[in-house]
Formats: sequence, structure tokens, C-alpha cells
Amino acid sequence: MNRSSNRRVRGWFGVLILIMTLGAALPAAAQTSVLSKPAPAENRDTWTPQRTPDGQPDLQGVWTNASSIPMERPKNLGAKEFYTPQEAAVFGKEGYRGDRAPLPEAHYDMSQFGIDPMQAKFAPNLRTSLIIGPDGRIPPMLPEAVKRNGDRAAKAKGHDFDGPENRPLQERCIVWAAEGPPMLPSTYNNNLEIVQGPGYVAILSEMIHDVRLIPLDGRPHVSPDIRLWRGDSRGHWEGGTLVVDTTNFTDQTPFHGSSKNLHVIERFTRTSKDTIVYEFTLDDSSTWVRPWTAQLVMGPASGGIFEYACHEGNYGIANSLSAARAEEKKSN
Repeated sequence: MNRSSNRRVRGWFGVLILIMTLGAALPAAAQTSVLSKPAPAENRDTWTPQRTPDGQPDLQGVWTNASSIPMERPKNLGAKEFYTPQEAAVFGKEGYRGDRAPLPEAHYDMSQFGIDPMQAKFAPNLRTSLIIGPDGRIPPMLPEAVKRNGDRAAKAKGHDFDGPENRPLQERCIVWAAEGPPMLPSTYNNNLEIVQGPGYVAILSEMIHDVRLIPLDGRPHVSPDIRLWRGDSRGHWEGGTLVVDTTNFTDQTPFHGSSKNLHVIERFTRTSKDTIVYEFTLDDSSTWVRPWTAQLVMGPASGGIFEYACHEGNYGIANSLSAARAEEKKSN
């Protein structure tokens, strides 16, 4: 095991020790609703989850949120929210096409790099889009949000390769947008590990190996003056559902054009031995005309979490900036 691997193991082990020793959990929040919207019938049954030693519903394990379901419903499907099992079988073989024109033939075998989406194992899901409801689409943006995002794009245009600080955060190994919240599938590394201890839940994302440590003791959010890459998360239990409330985002990590005022509510409900229904609601009065909700189903991952050695082999930034300087010399 190399030094980087040792550091990663020691760091994650330290988190485990921390959450297991931070004291007894306080009484759970009022036991109310389960899901704001019911899960598909195939994910709903009378299965009762096991409990952790301190009485929490047990969500622990290594899971994958890999999904072939698009975020937004293809317009040609209208208000159709679920496929039939027969339609889903065809969908699973052909993959998502929706309104898009067929892609040109590519001469790459993506499966050799482990990033062929159709090679992934997906939890069963009959939804036609992750966004729930008759629209199945992200709501329209407010005029102020359109202007804000337009100004941001105009300011960045032509400066993408000025220096390393102009490159995307994920390219700089700082944070990966899909890690969330909300947590969404990416092209690869869609695994996450959930660990529970007295008063805390920890979620380790395989991509850029970030850990989100979520307190369950009812403490308030940090001061509005403190802004975090992934926001400030607080959790509580509603029946068998873990509800996580996240605020205090920074405007440097917009989600589909969101602002720093983004408010995310996540719900994790274990519905069987092999499924967790994950649902999130986004509310940003500075961005969209109304809140919107999406839902996906997580299944067990194949194997454990692998080290994400981002900087150790990250030649991308140096090569990109070097190429940009070479292009500038050509134009001069």
C-alpha cells in the first residue's frame, strides 16, 4: 500500500472512531412522514430494517447510485412518470435516448476504462425521469437567475485557461459536484459508504473521497456568514427515514445554476435489504420559480470503496495550461 493509500485509510478510520465516540444520540425527532412522494411499487414493501446499537434504522453499507434514468423526462413522454416493466426492459437494453438525435459512431471502447454506463449495475427503477411529478422537468429560472448565470459565463469566457484557478473545481481535485448534496450519479465512481454512530451519520463518496459528517443532535446550522463547498448539513429521523437539511452553500458550487441561497432536503429510506430510496428537494428562491423534487434508487455496490488518487496522477491541468500557452505563441 503506498503512502497516499495509508493516509486515506488512516483518515477514514479516524472518522469512524470519531463518530463512534462522540456520545450517545439524543432522542429522535418526531416520527412523522416517510417519503414526501411514495416510492415506486417495486421498492415499497413491509420489510423492516435492522437497527444500529443506538436504535437508528440501519442504512450502513457500500452503495451505488448509478442510474440510467435521465434527470429530466424526455419531452416526447409528456406526463408519463413510470415505464411499464416491459418498457423498462427495452429501456435497459437500449439506454436513454429521449429527444436527442443519435450520437455519431465513436471509435472508443469505453468499457475498457470502466466508464461505459450500460455496463453498470442499476437498482430497479421504473421512473422515466429522476424528477418526479407530471412535468418531470427542472422548473423555469427566474429572470434574475438567468442574468446571474449569463454574467458568470460572460466573465469566464475566454479566460478558461488563464491559470489553474480558472479551471473547474473537480479538475483541481477540490470538490465534485455530483457528490452533492444532492448526490447524483456520474459517469463512474458512483459508490458511497454510509457509516452510523451515536449522534452522527457519515457518508463517504468514492469520487474525490470526501466525507460528509452529519450531526443528528438538533444543533442549528452554522452562521450564515460561513459558506461551504458542500453546504452545512443537519440530520434527523422521521420514522424509518433519515432527513438531511443542508444550507450555507457557496456561490462557487452552483447546482444547475443555483445560488448560494440553495436549500436542499434529502431523504434516505431503506426499503429492502438491497435498496435505499434517495429523494431530494431543491428550493432556491433566487433561482427557480418553485421548488422541485427528484428521486432515485440506490443498490448495493460491487466491492468496496477504491482510493480516488486525484492529484497523484493529475497531469491534466499542467498539460491544458501548457497547450494554451503554446496556442497563444502561435497566434502572436
